[in-house]
Amino acid sequence: MDPNAEIPYSGPQPTPRKRLSRRATLIGSLLALLLLAGTGWLAWHLTRPASEADSSASGPGRPGGANRRTATTVGVATAERASIPIVLEALGTVTPQASVRVRPQVSGVMEKVLFKEGQMVRAGELLATIDPRQFEMALMQASGQRLRDEAQLDSARVTLTRFKTLLEQDSIARQEVDTQAALVKQLEGTVVIDKAAEGTARLNLSYTRVVAPISGRVGLRSVDVGNVVSSSDVLGIALITQVTPIDVVFAVPQDQASELQQAASSGSTAMKVSALDRTRSSTLDTGVFASLDNQVDIQTGTVKAKARFANGKLALFPSQFVNVQLLVKTIENAVVVPVTALRHGSSGDYVYVLNSAERTVALRPVRPGQATVDKIVIASGLQVGERVITEGADRLKDGASVVLPGDAPSDARGGGKGGAKGGKRPGQREGVPDGVAPPAAAAASAPAAEAPASAAAPQRRRRASQAEGT
Repeated sequence: MDPNAEIPYSGPQPTPRKRLSRRATLIGSLLALLLLAGTGWLAWHLTRPASEADSSASGPGRPGGANRRTATTVGVATAERASIPIVLEALGTVTPQASVRVRPQVSGVMEKVLFKEGQMVRAGELLATIDPRQFEMALMQASGQRLRDEAQLDSARVTLTRFKTLLEQDSIARQEVDTQAALVKQLEGTVVIDKAAEGTARLNLSYTRVVAPISGRVGLRSVDVGNVVSSSDVLGIALITQVTPIDVVFAVPQDQASELQQAASSGSTAMKVSALDRTRSSTLDTGVFASLDNQVDIQTGTVKAKARFANGKLALFPSQFVNVQLLVKTIENAVVVPVTALRHGSSGDYVYVLNSAERTVALRPVRPGQATVDKIVIASGLQVGERVITEGADRLKDGASVVLPGDAPSDARGGGKGGAKGGKRPGQREGVPDGVAPPAAAAASAPAAEAPASAAAPQRRRRASQAEGT
């Protein structure tokens, strides 16, 4: 072939595709893995809880070590000695001691109404009058009948005396004397009947004056002047209820009935009872425990009890619903703690007692007693002055470390006192242990170490491409 012969031009030749070597691919993969690992470590370090960071920072061999526990912020209270009142609460109904519906005893026309609705009246006070004329006539008739029969009786007695004189003279038969004596007794009986009729007529006449049978408050008027009233009227004339004093009936659980009975029978001091309004915001009146029923209601398992109130201010109204607080007794010099301090477990009741010096807690079994709304008596297991945990106890165990609300934030991590516990080198990130490089530095050092290899890779690829073309 002639070297001077021209080679026909066939257009631009395609550039040979460069192929990456296995070494360059491996280096690039290592760089990507290192960058990915550094990014993941940084994200995990920034998002993990501060308590874990503190634990990992301490590490084995450092102050605190791997056995350092996470401290929990808690609330505390001091066991103190106090007198605890045992109060029984119940819902009661105000019941008047006496409630009388005044009805007329005789029938007639209402002549006068002498009371006002809601008025306080006394026993025997005149309330109304009924037309008395017909009863006056009946009384006069009964009186006349009695007078007539008494005159006949007197005449019969005189005759009997004469007959007895004649009988002594043997001038008359004994039969006539006996007959006259029987007539006298008959007239005596008639006079007695007349006296009873006269008394009935006088009593009916007195019934025309309607008086108050008890002292109390008069209700709404049921009849007006001019109406014909009788003893069979359902509503009567008025309703009177005794409001001073007044009772409150309430129910107590059957488990506490014996305790109430013993306290009431002791008679040392009367149990104090307070009646509160519906919202329990104010005390309506204060009274004493009166009596307890003699049987348990089988449907509700309760026993009815009664308290008596003077009701001087008339704050208690009949049939009113009130909240009753009965002071059963008072426990003197008892060890008390807040109710929230008592915990319940499978092995019994317990509290967490605070060790103030070490900021740790100890589980202490206790025996609780009576409880109020916010306090509970510790019968045994706790001494006065010891501090117990009231808040945050759900996250505690025996021997756990705690942080009190008044402690400084540095004390919560066990640092803040310099040295290995709280010291930090200049430029060191918070939460990064000594000897551990920051994530950014670790990620930057890896590319710097491999920079020469990465820069030489393109030259080797060009030489390999030229060798293939030739």
